[in-house]
Amino acid sequence: MSALAAEPGQGWDDLVRLWHEMDWPEGCKVEIIEGIITVAPSPANQHNGIANKLQRRLYQAIPEDWGVYQTQAVAIPTRSGMYIPDLLVTPEVVLNEPGHYIPATAAELVVETTSQSNANHDRISKAAGYATAGVPLYLLIDRWAPGGPTVTLFGEPRSDVYRVLRAVKFGEEIHLPDPFDLSIDTSTFPI
Repeated sequence: MSALAAEPGQGWDDLVRLWHEMDWPEGCKVEIIEGIITVAPSPANQHNGIANKLQRRLYQAIPEDWGVYQTQAVAIPTRSGMYIPDLLVTPEVVLNEPGHYIPATAAELVVETTSQSNANHDRISKAAGYATAGVPLYLLIDRWAPGGPTVTLFGEPRSDVYRVLRAVKFGEEIHLPDPFDLSIDTSTFPI
């Protein structure tokens, strides 16, 4: 993963313009995390496999006018953040606005699956960012957790902190509450 720090005194609008206008390598995931533009290679096959399995399940539970997106950027200006979650659930109407990102406040659920090189971003920086934005549910699929692969559901955001609603090891079920009311069998996730 590579990073590009903003110039001192550079504002949010300048940072977003740089993020949008630079000629980044094709297929890379380019995000702004705490004011630093990060460039990561495309996710590994197993990473994408988990996203695919989860996306299929989510479509069984969400309203017709919601969507599940894998490449949609969400902005959190107060945290100098522009994240691209592995999965984002939001009402489709939000995407009617012009541009390349939506406010994170529009998300109903975000899902991040850790990669070995950037797991701490998903565990710490992005969790704080999503909580700051008031995203109701954050599902962290941590393939690289120190105690073995885990899935943690965070909710009830307050300031920049979430409450852990449920945490399971790979192989166990985790239940997403309303408006999803959906159980996810993590035994299908590749380790």
